[in-house]
Amino acid sequence: MRLIFFGYHNIGHICLEVLGEFCRQYGDEIVAVVTHADDPDENRWFASVRDLAFNQYYPAYQPTDPNEPGFVEVLRRLQPDFIFSCYYRQMLKKPLLDLPRAGALNLHGSLLPRYRGRCPVNWVLIHGETETGVTLHYMAEQPDRGDIVAQQRVPITLEDTALTLFNKMTVAAGALMRDSYPRLRAGSADRIPQDQAQASYFGGRRPEDGKIDWRQSAWQIYNLVRAVTHPYPGAFTTYQGRKLFVWQGKTTEESLPPDSLPGTVIAVRPDAGLLIATGQGGFLLQQGQFAGEPELSGLALADCGIRPGQRLGED
Repeated sequence: MRLIFFGYHNIGHICLEVLGEFCRQYGDEIVAVVTHADDPDENRWFASVRDLAFNQYYPAYQPTDPNEPGFVEVLRRLQPDFIFSCYYRQMLKKPLLDLPRAGALNLHGSLLPRYRGRCPVNWVLIHGETETGVTLHYMAEQPDRGDIVAQQRVPITLEDTALTLFNKMTVAAGALMRDSYPRLRAGSADRIPQDQAQASYFGGRRPEDGKIDWRQSAWQIYNLVRAVTHPYPGAFTTYQGRKLFVWQGKTTEESLPPDSLPGTVIAVRPDAGLLIATGQGGFLLQQGQFAGEPELSGLALADCGIRPGQRLGED
C-alpha cells in the first residue's frame, strides 16, 4: 500500500507514528507527508509533523495551497492507495480526494456528526459536554460529512481544560488509527453513513472570542475559561481600561448579596481568589494576568488594586 499523509499538530504526529509502524510491519510505504510551514506568530506548543517526517526520511512537502493543480499532479504521480488527513488545517478538494485507489480518510476531533468544523476540543468544553471523542471517516467535498469508519469515545471531567482534553484525544487518535488501519488495508472496515439530522457545525475561534460576558452564568464563564486557558489565547475581561486575562477559576455555591451587578467584585477570599458576581451565581477568579505583565493569583490581583465593589468588564 502507498500512503500520502496530510497532518499537523499532536494528533497528526501520533497518527503518522502509528502509520509508520504499520508500514514497517506490512511493507507499505508513506510516499509523501504534507504539512504546514509553522506560523512564527503562533504559540507552537505541539509536536512537529515536519520534524517526524525528516527523522523518518519521508518525502515532506509544505505547500501554501495543497489543491494547486501542479501539486495535485505531483501527488497523482505517486499513485497512492490511501490519503490520510489528521489535523491538517486546509480542506482537500475533489481532485485530491479522487487520487487514492482505496479512499481518502480524515481523523476529526469529535464524535461526528456532532461538532463538525473547527476547534471541536474548545467548543465541547464551552458547551459543557461530558463526552467527546475522535472519528475516522471518509472525506467528502463538504467537511466532516463522509461515512464513518470508527470512533473512539473520550470522557470529559469537570477539571479538564482544552490542554488536558486534547492530550486525552491524542491518545485516543493513536488507538483509533492503530485499530482501523489493518481493517482498511484488508478492505474489511465499516463504512457507516452519518445521520445528517444529528449534525452540528461550529466555526473557527479567534482570540477576541475569549471575551467574558459577566451576564452569563458562573458555569458558562467557567467553561469558557477552561476551554481557552493555556496554551490557548485565554479568556479575558477589562479592569479600568486594562485587559485582564482570566487563566483559572471555579464556580462557587457561596451566596451573593441580592441585586449584585454582573462583573462586580464581591469579596477577596485569601484561600481562593476574587469572588465575582455573574448573571447566575458566583465565580472565583484564581489566576489572572494584566496584558504584558506577569501572571498572578487572585489574591495578588487584589494587591494590585482590584477591590470589592469595583466592576470588571466595564469598558
